[in-house]
Amino acid sequence: MTVDVTETISQTVHPAFQLVRQHHVEALDILVSEYKHKVTGAVHYHLAANHDENVFLVAFRTQPMDSKGEAHILEHTALCGSEKFPVRDPFFLMIRRSLNTFMNAFTAADWTAYPFATQNKKDFQNLLEVYMDAAFAANLNPLDFAQEGIRIELENGDPVYKGVVFNEMKGAMSSPSDQLYHQLAHHLFPETTYHYNSGGDPKDIPDLSYEELVNFYKSHYHPSNAVFMTFGNESAYNLQEQFETLALSKFQQGETLYSKAERRLTAPVTVTESYAVDAEDLKDKTYHIISWLLPEASDIKLRLGMRLVEGILLEDSASPLRHYLETCGYAQSTGPIMGVDDSNFEMTFYCGVQGSNPEHAEEFKAGVFKVLEQVASAPVDAQMVEAILHQIELHQREINGDGTPYGLSLILNGLGSAIHHSDPVHVWDVDTAIEQVKEELKDPMWLSNLIKTHLIDNQHRVQMTLVPDAEKSAKEAEAEKARLAAIGAQLTDEQKAEIVAQTEALKVRQDTPDDLNLLPKVGLEDVPAELQIVQGQLREIISNGLDTPLNLYHAGTNGIYYQQVLVQIPQDIVQSPYFNLLSILVGEVGAGEYDYLELQQLQTAVSGGLGMGASLRSKLDDKNQITAWLTLTTKSLVNNLDAIRLLKVAFEQLRFDEKDRIIELLQQRKTRWQSRVSGAGHSYAMQVAGRNHSALALRDYNNTGLGALNWLTELTAKIEQDETAYDALIAELQLIHHRILKAPKQFLLVCEEHQSERLVEEVQTIWDKLSIEPNDRELTQVKATVTENDEAWLIQANVQFCSAAYPAVEVSHPDAAPLMVLAAYLRNGFLHSAIREKGGAYGGGASYDGNACSFRFYSYRDPRLAETFQDFDASIEWLLNAPQQEHQLEEAILGLIASMDKPGSPAGEAITACYSLLHKRTPAYRKLLRTRLLAVNLDDLKRVATTYIQSQKPTKAVVAPVAKRDILMELGFDIKQVN
Repeated sequence: MTVDVTETISQTVHPAFQLVRQHHVEALDILVSEYKHKVTGAVHYHLAANHDENVFLVAFRTQPMDSKGEAHILEHTALCGSEKFPVRDPFFLMIRRSLNTFMNAFTAADWTAYPFATQNKKDFQNLLEVYMDAAFAANLNPLDFAQEGIRIELENGDPVYKGVVFNEMKGAMSSPSDQLYHQLAHHLFPETTYHYNSGGDPKDIPDLSYEELVNFYKSHYHPSNAVFMTFGNESAYNLQEQFETLALSKFQQGETLYSKAERRLTAPVTVTESYAVDAEDLKDKTYHIISWLLPEASDIKLRLGMRLVEGILLEDSASPLRHYLETCGYAQSTGPIMGVDDSNFEMTFYCGVQGSNPEHAEEFKAGVFKVLEQVASAPVDAQMVEAILHQIELHQREINGDGTPYGLSLILNGLGSAIHHSDPVHVWDVDTAIEQVKEELKDPMWLSNLIKTHLIDNQHRVQMTLVPDAEKSAKEAEAEKARLAAIGAQLTDEQKAEIVAQTEALKVRQDTPDDLNLLPKVGLEDVPAELQIVQGQLREIISNGLDTPLNLYHAGTNGIYYQQVLVQIPQDIVQSPYFNLLSILVGEVGAGEYDYLELQQLQTAVSGGLGMGASLRSKLDDKNQITAWLTLTTKSLVNNLDAIRLLKVAFEQLRFDEKDRIIELLQQRKTRWQSRVSGAGHSYAMQVAGRNHSALALRDYNNTGLGALNWLTELTAKIEQDETAYDALIAELQLIHHRILKAPKQFLLVCEEHQSERLVEEVQTIWDKLSIEPNDRELTQVKATVTENDEAWLIQANVQFCSAAYPAVEVSHPDAAPLMVLAAYLRNGFLHSAIREKGGAYGGGASYDGNACSFRFYSYRDPRLAETFQDFDASIEWLLNAPQQEHQLEEAILGLIASMDKPGSPAGEAITACYSLLHKRTPAYRKLLRTRLLAVNLDDLKRVATTYIQSQKPTKAVVAPVAKRDILMELGFDIKQVN
């Protein structure tokens, strides 16, 4: 219901604001109130909910009309000091002085947002003051622009580019999927802001001037152009009192930006573009994609209608368009961008493939349009529509919050609508739109006609063939080098002196201690006394004639249940590289009487999906042992218990006879893995560096590392050509499947209390008996050779990822807590400044990993190599020899406690509690670790730094561009390359 309640509750509305309306979203149990600031017109949406985790976000409409990165660099620079808080780095300083559960800032295509979340009221007030001042009274020091954005420095007399965002975007734009998106947007949007890269193109970022940045701030960061969104149990009145006092009272009415529709193409566009690949073999590395521009996202009925169209065409492998793309024969996987994007002012629709070749462009287009014509020529199957509506309701009801805070997820879902001056309530409460759509669905051809109108007959579409170019990286590097050489040739002595002076001024600014008394803080006295751990019940059911534990957790899941099967994995299977391949098949190939297409359709109709994974930890007190559980997972609405049966069928009766499908799934896994490597380079570098420090670290290096990707690439090529190799693979997978079916099991059920008895009964009934075929084969032992040497892995990238790792103790050891604090202490006190601010990397720090039993330094999107490793060493010298301050210790501990206390979703917290028990991380142990963290002192840090780091030799690892091969060899690294 939507009601105008201005008259009835005007006494509770802040006098600076007017209440526009209120709307209760029944499915989410939140009350949405929309307010407008009377003077500036700033909009405030408050999502009132019974949650202690309060969320704040302020966003500005930002519409850059070039790719110089002003919106992105401004997002960074605004957080580098403000009128009330004139310290150099209030954002990162507040991360350390806070119990936040989330702090960040985002630059999207046409908005920039500053969100945070915390459960602590004092902390919320502190962060609100800092964020409001950063947003509306930023200092924008030219030296901060030079540090965060772009600058020229002289090295050996020659000019070089430096800057955090410059290196961040170099790293981001080395990803093929990012290149695909931005090159496609360039053609799909001829005139509007989406034509440009709001993050900044590394070729264009050097053209941005400080004056342009300041002008962009003045024209965009005004309350009249702002949207405030809040979530939680804080009152709207109190929030608005702060908004008014901290910022809004200082402003008059300003300019409000509006989005505009794109100029429509009169005929489809077909283009070929290239992306950088540092490899000799370019076969099977082409992307084909078609994109359509649709009407405005504010048309909620059409928006939901196109979501249904996406579901009909692409929801699962049985959906006709996805089925065609997965089985076309000329590509290895569907593309990285698929379906409806409704985040911009106008919607877009995408479909594509990857792992193809340029000559298939016409065949790709013909095949896609043949499918669209077939689907549009007849009424869409009513059962299929019901299945997609089921998915929409499941997605609408689910309370997330295990990664991003739940309230922030809701806010971000609705933000695009608010930015574009349409109604976010329609996004939060889809029931009204569903009713409208159900009316339209009475016409059996409604969805078919949407496909015809918006896809088949729509002339505003772009088909792009993105081909690999083995010389592009070198050409781009040469172009940058030539540009810098030209700048160097024209520099006068006076200009060189200015550059040297700026470099020195920036260094002085970076080295000048901030007056921390200017910033608010919380302290250890604000830390909650107790760690909150969800408690479950241990039940027993009969499975295959055995008493089997069932872990039951009651939680507010909003009408959804989560059911899992937990299987103890035999140790030889844990080590097998084939084990990971089995998880690719469950739910994706056929089972029992169902072929894979039928099983996919059933999953969509009755569940939120079926999955198989693994939960692996180092044994609590023995780094040479692994505790390992296989996890079979599903979820569904409580009115549908079929998901429980389907999960059992999908695993117990897993079919190995669908050869084409199995090869197709392995190709998809390989292709998608390859495309994700550059985004996780620091994780791979740390994995390589710490590979010999525990049994689990070595297992993960062999089975999930870059070498495992090469192994999968070779295996996939082999089984396509060699029938014997394929048969051997299937025999291995069948044996692993058989062994897991026989292994000891437990069950996990998370649901609302009043639903639990019928769900427990259903789990008991379904899993009463298991069918296990005999299998006496021996598991194949795959021997991996691992050295102690420093390793460098070459990938497709423009920047480096560095790591140095030292062997450390198990997580139950008393020194684990000081090692955890040491990592945060070194990051806050030394590494952030040395690696990010001075070194220009996007990020860097240290971590203690209780599973790898390893202490690891790392850098992320880093322009440097040897110097970064020197900084790792220098951080220990700083700790042991420079004066240290108590507040730094408190900040390091605060961050760890905030992370430990961070809430998840109701279901997520229950699942985490269960897994912790499985791995012997009992509540008593978790509370002991928390107590140990709070007791760490500076002497502890110096002791463990001396014992575990200074007295040992690290193993070093780098994930780096192919062009760095010679330099890395000179530095003594063994060179390996991703195929």
